[in-house]
Amino acid sequence: MHPLHLRSAGTSLVISTHRGEAEITHWGADLGDTLPDLALLNEPIPPSSIDANVPAGLLPQASSSWQGRPGLRGHRFTDGVPGFDFSVRLRVVSATSDGTTAVIVQADPDAGITVTSNLSLHPGGLLEVKHSATNHGTSPFQVDELATMLPVAPDAVELLDLTGRWCRERHPQRRAIQQGTWVRTGRHGRTGHDSSLLLAAGTAGFGNRHGKVWATHLAWSGNHEQFADNVTDGRTMVGGSELLGPAEVVLQPGESYTTPALFAAYSDRGLDGISEAFYSWFRSRPHHVGASSGKARPVVLNTWEAVYFDHKLDTLIELAESAADLGVERFVLDDGWFRGRRGDHAGLGDWYVDETLWPSGLTPLIDAVTSRGMEFGLWVEPEMVNLDSDIARAHPEWIVGPSAVSYKDGGRLPLGWRQQHVIDLVNPDAWQYIYDRIDALLRENNISYLKWDQNRDLLEHGHAGQASVHEQTLAAYRLFDALHAAHPGVEIESCSSGGARVDLGILERTDRIWASDCNDALERQTIQRWTGMVVPPELVGGHIGPTTSHTTGRTHDLSFRAITALFGHFGMEWDVRSVTEEEREELKRFIGLYKEHRGLIHSGRMVRADVPDESLMVHGVVADAPTSGATAALFAVVKTRTGFSELPGRVTIPGLDPCRTYRVESIFPAPGDADYGHTFTEAKPAPWVDSGAAASGRFLGEVGLPMPVLNPEHAILLRFTAL
Repeated sequence: MHPLHLRSAGTSLVISTHRGEAEITHWGADLGDTLPDLALLNEPIPPSSIDANVPAGLLPQASSSWQGRPGLRGHRFTDGVPGFDFSVRLRVVSATSDGTTAVIVQADPDAGITVTSNLSLHPGGLLEVKHSATNHGTSPFQVDELATMLPVAPDAVELLDLTGRWCRERHPQRRAIQQGTWVRTGRHGRTGHDSSLLLAAGTAGFGNRHGKVWATHLAWSGNHEQFADNVTDGRTMVGGSELLGPAEVVLQPGESYTTPALFAAYSDRGLDGISEAFYSWFRSRPHHVGASSGKARPVVLNTWEAVYFDHKLDTLIELAESAADLGVERFVLDDGWFRGRRGDHAGLGDWYVDETLWPSGLTPLIDAVTSRGMEFGLWVEPEMVNLDSDIARAHPEWIVGPSAVSYKDGGRLPLGWRQQHVIDLVNPDAWQYIYDRIDALLRENNISYLKWDQNRDLLEHGHAGQASVHEQTLAAYRLFDALHAAHPGVEIESCSSGGARVDLGILERTDRIWASDCNDALERQTIQRWTGMVVPPELVGGHIGPTTSHTTGRTHDLSFRAITALFGHFGMEWDVRSVTEEEREELKRFIGLYKEHRGLIHSGRMVRADVPDESLMVHGVVADAPTSGATAALFAVVKTRTGFSELPGRVTIPGLDPCRTYRVESIFPAPGDADYGHTFTEAKPAPWVDSGAAASGRFLGEVGLPMPVLNPEHAILLRFTAL
């Protein structure tokens, strides 16, 4: 059987079947139109080893003497009694390809298992892989793990992944790839604040703009594992899988289990090349929001840090008036609008407008918002419930716990988290109740946007006495899908106590993620930078918070907060009624800058410079094909702390067209701006900062510009216009 060769956007994936099982023999740089006889890749047989070449299969198997992680683990039940774990011996039944997709069927008739693998190499070079295991036996088969694994080249010697916590999500960590397995396990029942958005293996010292990188992401919002597995013969596999609880997936005869999609990208241009592959996939989706959809991403005002739970109609109308005057386009009413909700201890699950607060319903506020030209959005948390709620009192059996009976009947509840529990969406009656309530809110009110929160981990999560994170995740997906189908014009944001549910599984069903509950601009620089490795800026909510941060107590100038928020889906989370006139004018200016440049920010190539000075961050967005009068690029130069050297020196601006000439200017701050003196130290900035300059993209990328001495936690905004 001839090898399958998928090619797209400078990437090749070669799948060989000549050893009887499917094996990826190359994932990396494009190999051109023709391939040699792949038998030439047969390795010598080392001493004291199996008497054959051992394939690193598409589903690695102990039956082929693979000594690393297996692709499929499970066992069969005979007469209701679990048998011993066994090693399947999958062999290729069929393998077809059209050059960018492949379908491979492998089976073990003796074990009664068939696995179908679907691989797609999308136009931008992003690889998508799914496996489906089917039980063809006569007794139940329990799936313990079905993993997706991909080989990386021997020169991948470093590993980068991300970790974090609440208000400090997605921070990088690096290590050398060494013999053994590096595993990142998520047992939160959701993606998790500490989850790694991607796992990247690369050549020594790979950076933003240099080095070879192989990166993977698991599109799943429940328990999961991501890993890099280096075996004794030197080969390294990277991949991921759903982390299944005890007996979560038991296949009856004829039933199948399908894995979450593993997305993967190869780049010979560093991490920016990985982002390009993911962005290309996102932006090619027919349901994608942003510049490619023809609808600009609106300026948002969210009320949480303005009023918290203190909902008063007059106050909120004043806030809406102030927001409209600034140029806000979407007004979002946060937590506190429904029955019994005066704090975070009660009311979740009772999705009825509180008549004591809103005797005429939400209509007066919605009319005040929409009459001023803004969309109205509403906060909900449909997957959660407070014990102090009408629905919990009426249906205690709908509250998730490890017991087969409700807590009212003596069952045990998990420990509380923010004084709330999880509603059992696996229960069809509970699912239908939640769907009906959210559907009614959307039918009865002019709501354009839902901020959908999820404020706790799913711990000791069970349905009818069995582990059920798997089914709960699928039920939540069905809820999103059903509401989207019923209300296709309503956008949904995924907020999970900030950034605890950020993955391509949830982003297939939502139109934005809230990257973090932390609006501190300094913290956000790192959070947004690494979230943006995979998720394009039009899907990442970034807001200007109050002058002093609610979560850190740190104080920043408005310009630093605004420049940080600009490179995302821009908004505010602030009582804008209280700002000074000077701040108000500055806010209007930044809102104007966002509206002017959002088409570029939400469609261009993300560029992150490799800057030797670790106290500087340089990032921006470059238009692929600037049109007449269009801005070619927008960059931020950010000083996060004091630098080692007296001067930052020349800083290069990568990613511009080397054959074009650009007019470069500092558009914030400019001479005379209120923040001008705060942004720079006493040293006078280089002349180009005040007067602008012209240079070729090649010069700017190779020689660069002498940067001003920025004060810590300040930034400048640079515009590059093609001449």
